[in-house]
Amino acid sequence: MKKTILKFGSYGLLMALILFLLALWLGMGLSYSVQEIVGYATMLASLSFIFFGIKHFRDHVNNGEVSFGKALLIGLGIAVLAGVGIGIADFIYTSEINPDFMTEYMDYSLANLKETLPPEEFQLQKEKLEAEAEMMGSPFMMAFIMFATVFVIGLIISLLSALILQRKK
Repeated sequence: MKKTILKFGSYGLLMALILFLLALWLGMGLSYSVQEIVGYATMLASLSFIFFGIKHFRDHVNNGEVSFGKALLIGLGIAVLAGVGIGIADFIYTSEINPDFMTEYMDYSLANLKETLPPEEFQLQKEKLEAEAEMMGSPFMMAFIMFATVFVIGLIISLLSALILQRKK
């Protein structure tokens, strides 16, 4: 089981690291909404190794059977490694490639809010956004939030994959 997690988790980590960095670096000129879609697509691509890892374990390592619990553990292990890849990529991007990312994103978000909200509500949302930005101010915290996001999505994919792929004799 450990070998499967390391093998498929490493694939997920490398795919996440490479694709996420490429998407962030090459997509710097794209709108934030397009970057968000590309980012989630990268996360899903790297987390697809959960399904394939569980299937590989069931079919090639464990004689065609896998319990729900064991499948879930394999999926979560792979999700952790993919999350680490995204977290590393996000840290590199926000600390080295584009250290002004948070300021740029705040300016973008505030401009959108100003266009869409009445002045009183805008002020409330602005204060909320500034508080969130202060909390996420460091590249470490932003990387952790990305890791957590990938892990939660990976948990969902692990649950679904474990349900689909479980097989007992």
